[in-house]
Amino acid sequence: MGILDGKAAVVSGAGRGIGRGHCLHLARNGASVLVNDIDAAEAQKVVDEISAEGGKACANAADIGTREGAAALIGECVDAFGGIHALVNNAGNVRDRSFLKMSDEEFGDVLRVHVHGTFMCSQEAARQMRAQASGGSIINTVSAAHFGNFGQTNYAASKGAIASMTYTWALELARYGIRVNAISPSGSTRMSSTYRGPDGKEVELPFIDPTRNGAFVAFLCSDDADWISGQIFGTGGERVVVVEQPKYGTGMYRDEGWSVEELRERFAGHLKTHLEPVGLMKNPYPFYDGVKPPEK
Repeated sequence: MGILDGKAAVVSGAGRGIGRGHCLHLARNGASVLVNDIDAAEAQKVVDEISAEGGKACANAADIGTREGAAALIGECVDAFGGIHALVNNAGNVRDRSFLKMSDEEFGDVLRVHVHGTFMCSQEAARQMRAQASGGSIINTVSAAHFGNFGQTNYAASKGAIASMTYTWALELARYGIRVNAISPSGSTRMSSTYRGPDGKEVELPFIDPTRNGAFVAFLCSDDADWISGQIFGTGGERVVVVEQPKYGTGMYRDEGWSVEELRERFAGHLKTHLEPVGLMKNPYPFYDGVKPPEK
């Protein structure tokens, strides 16, 4: 008996890497899995792996960045397996470029897949889960890149948006028994190979098995995790880490409010040492000497 026996799951962008690992773990724990990837051949390879282990899976090549593709994805899961109980929004793309050089197309293409795709697939899945009166689990994918990362305005913005959608959907969908969480996975993939350091230069990262995120995903999809919603977790490698949600931190208060002169006089003394570090690597606050234009 598996903890996901009788459940049907969809994983988008699952032909390789992290998504493949999700599919394998879901199937090994009893779920029937719809493996989505725009590369149909890669999706079928994952299906064949699952079938060879005695699991149940089907391949799907829908473009989840369109409403038609999202609807077809969820509809095929219902047709093949009789319903849907879990959706893992894993599909993504990158179009890295520094901010001043990024084109409208590069910005929009990444948001289309990450933000619009996550929104549309989740809406289609949640509507079906509500109609089934079965409850369910939606798992989104974010990234530490939304803390800020060189050359990834589009990707960082997408992941920040997905984090905020996760919190909102957890509140709205709880009444239907639908839980919404997200993971910030680690793993060596084609996308991680594009990583740049704070100086914009290539960085050689150690190999991390991308399939090691899948066990936690399977757990979140199970009834054992029916009390977990609205959370983001760092996963993969050796870790399961709660990602703290945005919150108000240290502040200063004045009954009459703040004038410009009061701010000039008091801001540095009260808050200067509390300014947040910037970027993925969270180095100490780097701008105490001022951010100034180049000397002419």
